[in-house]
Amino acid sequence: MSASTQPPPPGATRRANRGAFSGRTAFIFAAIGSAVGLGNIWRFPAVAYENGGGAFILPYLVALLTAGIPLLFLDYAIGHRWRGSAPASWRRFRRWTEFIGWWQVLICVIIASYYALILAWALNYTVFSVDVRWGDDPAGFFGSFTRSLEGADATVAFDYVPAVLITCVLVWLAVIAVMVFGVQKGIAGSAMVFIPLLVIMFIILVARALMLPGALGGLDAFFRPNWEALLSPPVWVAAYGQIFFSLSVAFGIMLTYASYLKKNTDLTGSGLVVGFANSGFEILAGIGVFSALGFMAQAQGVALDEVVESGIGLAFIAFPAIIGEAPGGAVIGVLFFGSLVLAGFTSLISIVEVIIAAIQDKFGMGRIAATLAVTVPLAVFSTIIFPTTMGMAVLDVFDNWVNQYGIVAAALVSTVVVAYLVRGLPTLRDHLNHRGSFKAGGEWTVSIAVIAPLVLGVTLVLTTVELIGGEGTYSDYPGWFNLVFGWIMAIGLVVVAIALSLLPWPSRSNLERPDSDGDEIAPPARPGVGLSGPHASTPHALRPSR
Repeated sequence: MSASTQPPPPGATRRANRGAFSGRTAFIFAAIGSAVGLGNIWRFPAVAYENGGGAFILPYLVALLTAGIPLLFLDYAIGHRWRGSAPASWRRFRRWTEFIGWWQVLICVIIASYYALILAWALNYTVFSVDVRWGDDPAGFFGSFTRSLEGADATVAFDYVPAVLITCVLVWLAVIAVMVFGVQKGIAGSAMVFIPLLVIMFIILVARALMLPGALGGLDAFFRPNWEALLSPPVWVAAYGQIFFSLSVAFGIMLTYASYLKKNTDLTGSGLVVGFANSGFEILAGIGVFSALGFMAQAQGVALDEVVESGIGLAFIAFPAIIGEAPGGAVIGVLFFGSLVLAGFTSLISIVEVIIAAIQDKFGMGRIAATLAVTVPLAVFSTIIFPTTMGMAVLDVFDNWVNQYGIVAAALVSTVVVAYLVRGLPTLRDHLNHRGSFKAGGEWTVSIAVIAPLVLGVTLVLTTVELIGGEGTYSDYPGWFNLVFGWIMAIGLVVVAIALSLLPWPSRSNLERPDSDGDEIAPPARPGVGLSGPHASTPHALRPSR
């Protein structure tokens, strides 16, 4: 009998089917869908421009090769070797490291809850682009559309914005529909449609933007190198930060996706494709955005640096202004905001999958039951908080703290734990090299053990100094607002993660059950045998540690 039809050993229970990618191509599309998100379009162009222009490409590539791709490989190795969600994989790695997995899951809960709001805005603006509804005052229109409380006016207020509430509900219904269909039909299936469509739409957008008057001036400003910037440490920190946040590493997504891969998959080759595809799209986004900004600067008769924006300001104020003045602006608007929707949606479903996989493994639930158990409460929480007048302020604070004291902090802890406390890098390196077309060697070990912790630590220190030592409060919000939605939220994630890791796994969980790709039960770890022992030489052994 084949491995897939052999009955499990006596005493073992067949695990609930977690799902799997049909092959490497499906995985790559899904991983690119996760990596290519809003940050590629509205963050990278401004970061590059403000940190040396064309010269920024050098630290950007160094960061990609010495931190981004190595961390991507680390996520792949942990998820693929221990064949589970973030909590299950970390627990199988070492029993006491399970809290890292739950920390990553809770980070995804926070991000998913507010990510839907941005998609709701983008959906509305896709429609608004048809008749350029914001007229001559994009900033005023955005303020009246969101009715957002900002700065010192931020407070707890549940005044709902009907148009945003409706589109938030539509976003969550679409997420539920995709997630119910599972890993291959839902996640991979949607990515294999949306990612090619996104690329086609964005290429058309870039081509149209390049035809605008002043576009070449924008490109000249974007690519003109300021070599002196390379001597500035903040430029290098910005490069590592951009790579780190844009690749979806260190908060459970790539770990979870890798657990759905076939056991003989080329992990390192796949990682290189995903890493360079993500960076290629960022360069393409920079070309499109700065072509449009060059037109805007010329049309308004101002210097380019006066119109450069990033984030929400670029997407919902600067670009609508461009659309209102450019020939054929409606087409540009539909393409731009449609691209935001597609890029954001594929990222959102990857974030939600981290949570679903954890619940599915913990309780041994079927796909539909786990999906509904996660998405319905998450959708309710998201639609209660964010389509309100306080929604954007909460989003701003959540995003800042969960990125710095969630993603960055969790990544710092995980690299230190793997490299120095568990000393698992040799085993993970061997696993990567088992079928990898690109061999991870000493450079990869140095990247994970030295470069990544150093950069992450510096980033965390600089952020903390800025938040605590700077004048006023973050975004001028009231101190209590930042305390509740920032510090308490971030600390609460760690406390709850530790608490969840202490809860026993029920007998019906997937923790010690056969893997869906092979159905073998791994031998238990013998006392005194660590990651360098005989079981570590079996590339796909599942060794739960009680």
